[in-house]
Amino acid sequence: MAPLKWAWAAVFILIFVSLILTCNCDNVEISNESIREDEVDQIATQTASPGETQHGEESSNDEVQAEEQQWQETDSGIKDADEDRRADSGIKDFPGDSRSFTIPPAKDHFQEELVIRPLHSGDIYANFQFRTQLDTDFLQEEKKVSHYRLFPKPLGQVLSKFSVRELHISFTQGYWRTMQWGQPFIPAPPGAELWVWFHNTVVDVDENWKELTNVLSGIFCASLNFIDSTNTVEPSASFKPLGLGNVTDHRFLRYATLPREIVCTENLTPWKKLLPCGSKAGLAVLMKSEKLFHSSFHSQAVHIRPICKDWQCSGTAWELRQTLSVVFDLYTSGQGKKDWSLFKMFSRTLTEACPLASSSKIYVDVTDNPEGELFDLSPATPLLNTTVVLGDRRTYAVYDLTKAETFGQLRSLNLLMRWKAESGDMLRPMLHAERYVAGFGLQTGEIHTLIYNNHPYRAFPVLLLESVPWYLRLYIHTLTITSKSRENKPSYIHYQPSKDRLRPHLLEMLVQLPPHSVTEVTVQFERALLKWTEYTPDPNHGFYVGSSVISALVPSAVAMDINSTQERPLFSSFFHTKEESSYFVRVYTEPLLVNLPTPDFSMPYNVICLTCTVVAVAYGSFYNLLTRTFQVEEPSPPLAKRIANVIRRIRGVPPL
Repeated sequence: MAPLKWAWAAVFILIFVSLILTCNCDNVEISNESIREDEVDQIATQTASPGETQHGEESSNDEVQAEEQQWQETDSGIKDADEDRRADSGIKDFPGDSRSFTIPPAKDHFQEELVIRPLHSGDIYANFQFRTQLDTDFLQEEKKVSHYRLFPKPLGQVLSKFSVRELHISFTQGYWRTMQWGQPFIPAPPGAELWVWFHNTVVDVDENWKELTNVLSGIFCASLNFIDSTNTVEPSASFKPLGLGNVTDHRFLRYATLPREIVCTENLTPWKKLLPCGSKAGLAVLMKSEKLFHSSFHSQAVHIRPICKDWQCSGTAWELRQTLSVVFDLYTSGQGKKDWSLFKMFSRTLTEACPLASSSKIYVDVTDNPEGELFDLSPATPLLNTTVVLGDRRTYAVYDLTKAETFGQLRSLNLLMRWKAESGDMLRPMLHAERYVAGFGLQTGEIHTLIYNNHPYRAFPVLLLESVPWYLRLYIHTLTITSKSRENKPSYIHYQPSKDRLRPHLLEMLVQLPPHSVTEVTVQFERALLKWTEYTPDPNHGFYVGSSVISALVPSAVAMDINSTQERPLFSSFFHTKEESSYFVRVYTEPLLVNLPTPDFSMPYNVICLTCTVVAVAYGSFYNLLTRTFQVEEPSPPLAKRIANVIRRIRGVPPL
């Protein structure tokens, strides 16, 4: 028995040793494979061209074997994103970690910032801006992007599939009051606005435009699928490409608006999901739906354009800017004070920056408070930034969220502004516009557009774009432009007449605005009678006409500062500086609400009720008379006779 036990013990020992050796061999093979992969990545990095940066998710070797290693690229992209998070959070890799050997440079960058400006009306203007840059050209066939790190994949696929060169889309609830709030950073008309530049290689632009609107409607949960040829125009001069390239052929441009589009949480949620950190970290934490929509003005936008990769413009990159503008009215919200804080506006405070953001800052406009006589801002910051914004020199207090000392010991940032005195008068904006409908009756009318030039001594031209639906038939021969009670002839005019149920009117004009004047543009129209199936469910409410678009190079307000010229050296007046140049601004007017000849839609109901009554009363009675059978009933015998018949029936005698 003893030798048998020793034999079984030896067998178990041999099996155990063999298992240990097998595990060690596998570990050695895995480590060797990881070292070989790191060497391949280093070689690919060294052999790459200097002007081309390597992506953190795919190398040159991955591009050659993209189909075979698709899942490996995805895994490596996840690891690279994890490395970036670890690096941003200050976690260092151990010396024995194989991931510390190679850190591939990222091909995309993300920045976020928040600008807060106290308005002279007592409101608060907050502007969020998120910028994502991807150093890849979607329009090149040899560079197919299969993995996305920071750039949202749905938008990247849209750019490559439909050959989009530029895309600008906005959703706005409310109207921006220029005379009370000044010029916005990013203007937008009420409702939804979409304008797209397609690449010049597109064969059928209209087909791409139709499919693109349907796809964007699904991405942003909006009614963009209602955009068709009846509300789409091709501006010839009002919209130019904002990115790289010299594509100026308006045949590849499409512009459309939906002035009746309602913006709600369903549009904000997919917009926030496009951010790298979503709404979990960074400035996006402040985007609480019930606070953002309980405001006087709300506008969210997405702008995509091609830009230079670096200062030397060695390559082309794509820039995605997601902007969100909100105007909070602290008086109507029940607070009744001009004092504000992040918690009062958003019901939340900031605890950290987005780990994937290379820059995360908050700017507070303190231009009107140079010595602290108007308000106190806490916590105080020594960082100040002076720049020229919309032709005016502004000063901002800067809070860098990437620095730990910004949050203090409580690890929470809640900016607080306490007002001491009333603010002064606001500088009137240089360019302002209004529009309204005049006339009486439901047959004819007039569209009046008022353009204000508030500059005291400078005249400048503006480009006016009018897109009017086909059911308002314009009389172009009645077009009149007057400035200071004098006729003002446009130097450029482009008009495309409408076609019933096919396309709208398009009118573009280049008008010179005299200094300190009001220019009025008037045109008459006739209301068309629609088919009963073309009316909206609430036709008596009226039909909306999109806002007019006014584009201009406005002289800078810095050039109007006479006192500053006395303090500057004399030789500085000989040089043309950037601050004294003009700046581009785009202004949108109010959308129009026009009533059309509307039939009485209650008549069908009345006809149905009358018909049913006639059928029930007249035809029913006549049919009853024709189908009923009549029988004559004999009068019943008297009581004595009936008793006698009963007795006779008992006796077996026939009844009487």
